Amino acid sequence: MLEPFDDAYFMKKALQEAEAALDRGEIPVGAVIVSDNRIIAKGHNLTETLTDVTAHAEMQAITAGSSFLGGKYLKDCTLYVTLEPCQMCAGALYWSQISRIVFGASDDHRGYRKMGTQLHPKTQVSHGILASECSKILDDFFKARRRLN
Repeated sequence: MLEPFDDAYFMKKALQEAEAALDRGEIPVGAVIVSDNRIIAKGHNLTETLTDVTAHAEMQAITAGSSFLGGKYLKDCTLYVTLEPCQMCAGALYWSQISRIVFGASDDHRGYRKMGTQLHPKTQVSHGILASECSKILDDFFKARRRLN
């Protein structure tokens, strides 16, 4: 019998989404939503492309996941995201009633924990999965951006 995919496997898929954001000149954050060990939604930052401050990776994935499931709740789903959600995304995740969130890199400045934002009481959180890889893509992006300015 095959072993189920683990958190590192799905975080690598979220990192692929972050690479897609990077290829578009977006801040490289990526997300995937998993249900029954299968990816049902993907997203990456599109704030510049769509000129929309709400077009974060998590928001794109939430919308796609809800559409896939045919309802607004993401119960029995896990979000894998390369960066700790901001308070806006944490609020949307609260309302989606997502069962689990796994993030790679912490956001010590704008993350939901720093801002004191609450998640749904039933949402479980894991963090630090592939944290160095998730941090590196962001650090490299901002270093390159500073060199250009």
